[in-house]
Amino acid sequence: MNRYIKILPKTLLLFSVLIIGCVEKKEAEKVSLENKSVILKEEIAPEGMVWIPKKTFLMGAKTADKYAMPREKPAHRVAVDGFFIDAHEVTNKQFRKFVKETNYITVAERPIDWEEIKKSLPQGTPKPADSILQPGSLIFNKQAKGVVSMANYGQWWKWQLGADWKHPDGPESSIEGKDNHPVVHVAREDALAYCKWANRRLPTEAEWESAAQGKFEDNIYSWGNKYEDLNENANTWQGTFPTENISEDRFEFISPVKSYPANSVGLYDMAGNVWEMTSDLFNVEYYQTINSSSVLKNPKGASKSYTPSNPYQIEYVIKGGSFLCHESYCASFRISAKMGMEPNSSSDHIGFRTVATKEMILQK
Repeated sequence: MNRYIKILPKTLLLFSVLIIGCVEKKEAEKVSLENKSVILKEEIAPEGMVWIPKKTFLMGAKTADKYAMPREKPAHRVAVDGFFIDAHEVTNKQFRKFVKETNYITVAERPIDWEEIKKSLPQGTPKPADSILQPGSLIFNKQAKGVVSMANYGQWWKWQLGADWKHPDGPESSIEGKDNHPVVHVAREDALAYCKWANRRLPTEAEWESAAQGKFEDNIYSWGNKYEDLNENANTWQGTFPTENISEDRFEFISPVKSYPANSVGLYDMAGNVWEMTSDLFNVEYYQTINSSSVLKNPKGASKSYTPSNPYQIEYVIKGGSFLCHESYCASFRISAKMGMEPNSSSDHIGFRTVATKEMILQK
């Protein structure tokens, strides 16, 4: 009997600890649920991201846009649910952290597989010399001179062996001191790998345009409707493209993120600096197939890729333009502007930013 009496206090103590533990667990779960509720109700953005509320806006070319191209027409109204988006493009510093934690090797750093490449080329395309089929990426030819035809973009682009995200101009270059520059020389596969690691995804084209519009619904540019304000708001090309850049906007080539004012909701570089990837397939005829008399809800783009000049290659939409954009060439510093990007290609003027839904944030 005495033996059980001695054990009883210990048993009660253990029981009390269990009860208290259960209460604390329930309280913790309650706090967690409350925190989730706050995120769901108040849209508190994770660090480095901005909440874009649900909205309906005019997507595509605006009536007053003198630079609009056929693939941007007709304009049509879309409704897009709310989402979080990075305040600026993914930087070298952010990408370095991803690479360090995952030991990831980008497409530009890997040996080239000719058998894989030729699948997307016209039948019978001759194999380039082995000296050319080496890891590398496209870079802008800063010594471009004597351009004959603007239709021949090969005059200002060149394949640079050894160019990658750590060596943007080739093997002898580096990103030292450029932590806040957008990461470049990343292919679509690289961006998707980063997204998976960060529990993010690429934006749809509609989401991207919604974010670029900010608090507005039918702007031509991310800052408003005045072309004259371009140099104050975006890193683009001034002078004679592609031979002379007089840098009236303060930067000759890529600039650090946040070098220009944010748009009306706090997003930087939605025009110029580097092109940004989206999840949509690039199809120059897609807008002509849309029923523009009704509002599209959360559109995800064309069902297939189509570009007459590159019919054998799947391409995805990129948005926002880059430091190379000039009114005489592509004028893609406009919200509706778009170009196609091959998924396995990379260059020194294409990067990306990520988005996330509330559900994605809560899952992390």
